[in-house]
Amino acid sequence: MILLRIIMNVLPEKQLEVMQTLQSMIAPTEEEAGCLSYTVFRDIEDKSLFNLFEEWENREYLDNHIRSHLFGVLLGTKTLLCEPPIIQIYTVSQSEEVEDIRVVRNKKKKLIHSR
Repeated sequence: MILLRIIMNVLPEKQLEVMQTLQSMIAPTEEEAGCLSYTVFRDIEDKSLFNLFEEWENREYLDNHIRSHLFGVLLGTKTLLCEPPIIQIYTVSQSEEVEDIRVVRNKKKKLIHSR
């Protein structure tokens, strides 16, 4: 699995425009082959900070997306930002789910009770 994170520090007067652009990209991006999720977050304390998270099945699908017109539109928002976006790509080799958390929490309970 490949994760793409883009951090955008948006000019105050352009926040609505950027939010509308990012929202308009959700459905088309999610329809692309290999896209597992596309999520936009806005910082609670600093309304000018936007975080875009995309999850892809593999690097080939992400590379296709990066070459797409849609991604070009995203890069075109750079004129609406205070500074260049921070773009990070992560390769995830494994993920765990809620059952793994239960196992770890149960181990802690057993240690506490055995003391």
